Amino acid sequence: MPIDLGATFLPVRIAVLTISDTRSLADDRSGDTLVARLSEAGHVLAAREIIKDDADLIVARLHTLIDDADVNCIITTGGTGVTGRDVTPEAIERVADKMIPGFGELFRWLSFKTIGTSTVQSRACACVTRGTYIFALPGSTGAVKDGWDGILKDQLDSRHKPCNFVELMPRLLER
Repeated sequence: MPIDLGATFLPVRIAVLTISDTRSLADDRSGDTLVARLSEAGHVLAAREIIKDDADLIVARLHTLIDDADVNCIITTGGTGVTGRDVTPEAIERVADKMIPGFGELFRWLSFKTIGTSTVQSRACACVTRGTYIFALPGSTGAVKDGWDGILKDQLDSRHKPCNFVELMPRLLER
């Protein structure tokens, strides 16, 4: 899809949350990949943290970031699988105003090209809540690349045509 180079690029302020019981900032390759890609695209890293795989902790942190006027978008990595500790989608559903089902559907379609039928184990999802976008990606570096390069790079670019998430931001709180 085309980028309108005559249009103005509007940087998005993005928080990156890695959901993991085992990672630290020193070995968070997926978080590093997201930070590098969003920075290369001209966006602003608003926050970066690692949160344990605990739905209550994730929900609390999401609410804080959603209410932060300096955060337009939250991207999580990790906790989207099917094991007992994978609770990111459940946490996101608890804070969601509106789910964005096409995000997970498109992510799995793109991921299928890379990992085949193993993509069915992903519960990647997205929502909008109180004017803030939340996108949940799996914890692997490959999944983060698929999600950013295949979807978010364009949808978070205000110049992407025919439409993008950024142009909707002023209208997300309409009633």
